[in-house]
Amino acid sequence: MAAMDVDAGSNDAMEVDQQEQEASKAFGELLEKARDLETKAPDKAAQAYKDIIFNDELQDPNAKGREQAIYALGEFYVKQKRAKEISTLTRELRPILAELPKAKTAKIVKTLIDLLAKTEDSLYLQIDMCKDCIEWCKAEKRTFLRQRVETRLAGLYLQDSKYAAAIELLEKLLIEVKKFDDKLLLVEIHLLECRVHYAVKNLPKSKAALTASKTNANAIHCPPLLQADIDLWSGIVCAREKDYRTSFSYFYEAFEAFNVADVAHKARTAMKYMLLSKIMVNRPQEVSTIISSKSCLKYTNSEIDAMAAIATSLSERALKKFEEVRAQYKHQIDDDPIIAYHLDDLNETLLEQNILRILEPFSHVEIAHVAELIELPLPRTQSKLSEMILDGKLSGTLDQGVGVLIVFDVESVRSTYDNSLKTIKNTSEVLDTLYGMAKQVA
Repeated sequence: MAAMDVDAGSNDAMEVDQQEQEASKAFGELLEKARDLETKAPDKAAQAYKDIIFNDELQDPNAKGREQAIYALGEFYVKQKRAKEISTLTRELRPILAELPKAKTAKIVKTLIDLLAKTEDSLYLQIDMCKDCIEWCKAEKRTFLRQRVETRLAGLYLQDSKYAAAIELLEKLLIEVKKFDDKLLLVEIHLLECRVHYAVKNLPKSKAALTASKTNANAIHCPPLLQADIDLWSGIVCAREKDYRTSFSYFYEAFEAFNVADVAHKARTAMKYMLLSKIMVNRPQEVSTIISSKSCLKYTNSEIDAMAAIATSLSERALKKFEEVRAQYKHQIDDDPIIAYHLDDLNETLLEQNILRILEPFSHVEIAHVAELIELPLPRTQSKLSEMILDGKLSGTLDQGVGVLIVFDVESVRSTYDNSLKTIKNTSEVLDTLYGMAKQVA
């Protein structure tokens, strides 16, 4: 009897497998026809995909066929640049999604949001789509999916520069997700929190959020690409603290991970920041070596060319050439606020060094002559001189009535005086101690 039961069970399993294979074959044929229509009759292709998705008569045990058809339709809309249709598709699919397993539903919704992100000028459509999905998740009590869509929405708020809304949403999410102890989602939320605080120039909170993200990442098996993102932002925060050597190490780790995963745009960003680190530690000669390396050569574009040009101007110590390069590659540099911030800082440092070198032989000099020597406009030269005097970087005064800079002689104070004062102070402390001890003995 037991043998007969085993045989019956195995027969049932074989029948199920056979049904799945037949269903998969049927869906495969329909999908091929729909894909052919993409080139032969694009107007009919979308409807062909929808006929597969919404056909209840087709047997689809694990919903694999429908899932493939949904992704194929979404990719078709991306090729056709029909962003609104992707957003509408999410709402049309809800009767089907309500019947599918929650994990599969979450995968489909997140994939459709990713596909919408590939279309141009779709930021506000993505925000609306996420809000709509969140309301649906609340109605269907799909907490897992809602938390992930809300995390995505916070990221979109960051892109839209709605920092207050992003921080508010992330604070609510953190309280909720900590109760569930979802470490992986906590890593993502803390990393996003780090980016938002960095954008509003709150470096202490940004650093604290990054530390929290790393702590949670160490407690789980963190996906390589997410770990690469953590390394990238670790480098950015270190660079902001002017620790460029450490930041280069982080950027290199991130670049290697993105390169292996073949995520070109992120690998290029990490490479760009690697070059920035070398420029900021005054090692511009190493930039060309990095660019010409085997792994980096394929990522060369106008942004990398801009960094190479900056390095060349820095090696020549030519302030005018540096500013010309900034103007030439304005779009590539200014579009990245991180690059722009550090190069602005470098520009000011170079300007100060050039001014101090020019002023060395003078005690009185016309401001116009200084501007002529440094090859900068007079108002900017005058403004910079005032700033350096106020910051104590230049000992002098501006006589704006006659347009002259008076440079004071800086008297070098011998270290003997400081050492004498320290000796007297230490002797006084020793005498006080001895007096106290003598008082106790008496």
